[in-house]
Amino acid sequence: MAISLLLTVLLPALLIVAAVSDLASYTIPNVLPATLVALFAILLLELALAGHGMSYSAAGFHLLAGIAGLVIGMAFFAFGWVGGGDAKLFAAVALWLGWGVLIEYAIALSLLGGALTFGLILLRRIPLPARLAQWAWLARLADPKAGIPYGVALAAAALVVLPDSEIFSLVVGG
Repeated sequence: MAISLLLTVLLPALLIVAAVSDLASYTIPNVLPATLVALFAILLLELALAGHGMSYSAAGFHLLAGIAGLVIGMAFFAFGWVGGGDAKLFAAVALWLGWGVLIEYAIALSLLGGALTFGLILLRRIPLPARLAQWAWLARLADPKAGIPYGVALAAAALVVLPDSEIFSLVVGG
């Protein structure tokens, strides 16, 4: 598998699948964050085999970012601010992005999550036309008692920040 394929095709595709899943069902299947973690390990191995290996300290900072993401995500889950799938997705994305852009990711996530929340608040203030209410996923989004599918913001923020990450520069160049 080409190294750049993991980063430029599979990672974005899995993030989009996570966003769509959360939007449609308010769930992010465990297999998605687990696959992201496994693909990161494969990427590190492929980089090493290609002679472009990441230093131990750089890999350690990616691992540290993933662990910090898991701790923060689980704390947010414990307070009821996000779902468990959101917390796990945040940790997997933090692993990929690394420590260097974690704050940038958190800022983008906050802005996009706020915009998503504001948009859903507006949507929930107006009656959903009967034709649109037939779609279960849209009716669920319009329900004022429903939560916010933060997986959408998690994925979108990751796609925004990814080109600024060290791993992107290492794999794609730039």
